[in-house]
Amino acid sequence: MLTSLAPLVVALTVLATAVMAASAAIQAVRQGFDPFGAVVLAVVTAVGGGTLRDILIGRFPVFWIEDLTYIATAVPVALVSYMAARSMRAGGGRRLRLLLYLDAVGLALFTLIGLQIALGAGVSPVIAIILGCTTGIAGGMIRDVLCGLQPSVLKEDLYATISLAGGAVYVVWREALSPETGLMTAFALMTFARFYVVWRTRPRDEPLV
Repeated sequence: MLTSLAPLVVALTVLATAVMAASAAIQAVRQGFDPFGAVVLAVVTAVGGGTLRDILIGRFPVFWIEDLTYIATAVPVALVSYMAARSMRAGGGRRLRLLLYLDAVGLALFTLIGLQIALGAGVSPVIAIILGCTTGIAGGMIRDVLCGLQPSVLKEDLYATISLAGGAVYVVWREALSPETGLMTAFALMTFARFYVVWRTRPRDEPLV
């Protein structure tokens, strides 16, 4: 089952890398970073969660060292996103909203990728769910810390809760559904939940820029 999912997991990892790099580049614009700073922030954000996961399960070399596709994805996406975000008119929270929606997609993708890789490493389902959450939230936490912000996972926006719940849903459903259907269903549920939270709430301690 896990072997059959390998091509899909690789494709989703590339997509997740691009999404998280874009979110970091937008945050870099909001925080006044230059293009180099934006690229550094984007790369660290895009590979941070997966790096921590690989270290915890003893998977070496870590994924982005073994395959340069992920760095080759993060850097140009960061530059394009940085320029696009700079061209957006400041005010009204447009950049912040876009950042949060991208982050929601990245959270769901990386959670499921981390879960699949952990299961493939032979850990128990409970530990796999935790490692999936770690993969999903760590990159965003690193991004926020480097920007001098309180990480979203520490706020009351169900960030980590949605990741853990989505991972648990997939573990329960993976036997009843096909692997691909299980992944896509869990992804849709997590993304919808985060989109709803973002739509209903607005960070009260950050400027809307």
